[in-house]
Amino acid sequence: MTVFRRLYGDHVLHLLVLLAALALGAYTISVLGVDQLFNPRVWWQSIAVWFAVAVIGHDLILFPLYALAERLLPKARRPADPATTRRVPIVNYLRMPTLATALTFAMFLPGIVEQGAFTYTAATGLTQEPYLARWLLLVAGFYLVSAACYLVRSVTTRTRPVHPATR
Repeated sequence: MTVFRRLYGDHVLHLLVLLAALALGAYTISVLGVDQLFNPRVWWQSIAVWFAVAVIGHDLILFPLYALAERLLPKARRPADPATTRRVPIVNYLRMPTLATALTFAMFLPGIVEQGAFTYTAATGLTQEPYLARWLLLVAGFYLVSAACYLVRSVTTRTRPVHPATR
């Protein structure tokens, strides 16, 4: 196992998941066919183009932006005596709901800004009015759950014994 980790660089499970993902991609392409992935008549609607744009958009634009935002966050300083300070860092309790907010905003943006309202109404008989209010409720729920988790973690951290018994 140590030889494999030294040669591959990670655990065997990582390689198995990677191979399963590649097999799923190959199966999808074999079922759909290559001609379904790229449509030369309406090229911008092709799956391959959207995939390439997503990769470029994430790797070249979004990743550097959120890596920069991460670097701008204040570093958690370790106190000289951990027994005197029992604070839970809030960074992750803000990071997770913010990430969920951004992802749901990206998913529901057309509905939130009522893009394609006529087509949506014609297809469903409904309006896109509730999208913004429901998304805002979802965001409030994300931050509320995160705040509750932070509160529970803060309380349980303060009630633990300072020095656990060593055996």
